[in-house]
Amino acid sequence: MFSRDTWKEIFETIQKNKLRTFLTGFTVALGIFIFVALFGMGNGLNNTFAKFFGQDATNVFYLFPGQTTLPYKGYKANRRIEFENEDLADIEKNFAMFMEYITPRIRRSGLVKYHEESNNYTTYGVGPAHQFSEKTMIMQGRYLNETDIKEKTKYAVIGRLVAKDLFKGAEPIGEFIDISGSVFKVIGVFQDDGGDNEERIIYIPYTTRQLIEKNTDKIDQIVLAFKPQIGYAGAMAFERSLDKYIRSKKIISPKDPNGLFIRNIADQLKQNQQFAGVLQLIISGIAFVVIISGIIGISNIMLFVVKERTKEIGIRKALGATPRIVTTTILMESIFITTIFGIFGMLLGIGLLKYLGNKLAEDYFITSPFINTGTAIFATILLIICGTIAGYVPARRAARIKPIVALRDE
Repeated sequence: MFSRDTWKEIFETIQKNKLRTFLTGFTVALGIFIFVALFGMGNGLNNTFAKFFGQDATNVFYLFPGQTTLPYKGYKANRRIEFENEDLADIEKNFAMFMEYITPRIRRSGLVKYHEESNNYTTYGVGPAHQFSEKTMIMQGRYLNETDIKEKTKYAVIGRLVAKDLFKGAEPIGEFIDISGSVFKVIGVFQDDGGDNEERIIYIPYTTRQLIEKNTDKIDQIVLAFKPQIGYAGAMAFERSLDKYIRSKKIISPKDPNGLFIRNIADQLKQNQQFAGVLQLIISGIAFVVIISGIIGISNIMLFVVKERTKEIGIRKALGATPRIVTTTILMESIFITTIFGIFGMLLGIGLLKYLGNKLAEDYFITSPFINTGTAIFATILLIICGTIAGYVPARRAARIKPIVALRDE
């Protein structure tokens, strides 16, 4: 334990050299502050990716029919591909071992009325399994079921904001709404973490939509989920097999890029996670360089400090101070300044991240930036240790100088 006189001397030195102390501390605080801020921003980017893909199920394929661009097996190019109800049964039959569920999706937009209130909304003709792919949460009533599909009922499940717009706080369950000229009974109200647009959607049985449209069996899209236990490699193999099967069934060239589109959420998620990881590495690398710059700054300042105090060191040695005492005093001063300003910079950086919160989410895609306390403390301790080493080398060299030589220093 160091004496009271040593600490008194340290505080007196700091008091006499306020500018030097400020510059040393500012370098430390700025280095830690920038490190914490940058690292936290990187975590915020990861949060954005996680939030974006967390709104819907991640073990899902979206199948979209396209228009061929290549002739194939006697069929000309520019042929419009269409999905039909039988495609659902065929896919379910041939890939049952890989699948959790499958549902069609038919998208339409139109005017929806309830008494004097009206607005334009998007409606989806879907099956019961669609609730799982979109992570739809029922607030009131129920979702569509298999009976609704078989009986082609005119039932509707409306989004929270549809209920708010049309019913103005009144009870919507059991009421009837007009959807593009057809009357539907409201059987459920849902909410969705995907945002306002997701909550301004209306779901109806896809068979009812087909009945309204002259009893067609056409489908806009197919949504299917694979079993999570097959893993990423299994999902990619499933996608290739599915693509090959549908191209064969619809007579689409394997080389045609536009005849069929499959959106693999699992693949997109992995790619975006990898991209986010690379961004995090880059940002962490920049933050680490900032730490190194801070260490270099401290080293330069400490070299100047020791050089400036050479004559003082000579006087102290002439009065009987040992090299160890001289070195320890200088190091204690360096550690004290580095610790105080390092903690200040760390707290300032953490405070900035908390203040920003979700303010950068919309414009810069940085959601709830944060840094683990352990990481921030580790970086601060690392800078303190490096600052100590930076001060030790010149202090030890100066402490070895003979008093007579030190006293002659100008």
